[in-house]
Amino acid sequence: MVLIAGAAQVSWKILRKHLGSSRVSMASEDEVLAVTGFRIGAVGPFGLPNPLRVLIDESVLREAEISIGSGIRNTAILLESADLRQALKDAEVVSLAER
Repeated sequence: MVLIAGAAQVSWKILRKHLGSSRVSMASEDEVLAVTGFRIGAVGPFGLPNPLRVLIDESVLREAEISIGSGIRNTAILLESADLRQALKDAEVVSLAER
C-alpha cells in the first residue's frame, strides 16, 4: 500500500526500484476488496484484515493535517500527519512521487 499526498502521482520507475521488482501494477478493484476489505475510494491503512506493507511518500508528512480513507466512500479521517506516522510505526517513509 502506498500513501501519497493529494494530486501527486507515484513514479512506477521509482517504486519498482524501491521494491526491487521489474514489474509492478495497480491492484484491480476485486483484488483491493479481497486484500483490504474496502472498496476503491475508501481504502485506508487502518482496520485491514491482515498486515500490509505500507509505504508513505514523504509528501504526506509535509502537511500538518491530512485526510485518509475511512473504509466508507465519501467519508475521510482527518488527523495530524505526526499521528499517522506514530500509528504506522512499521511503515516506510520514502520518496515515490513523480518529479
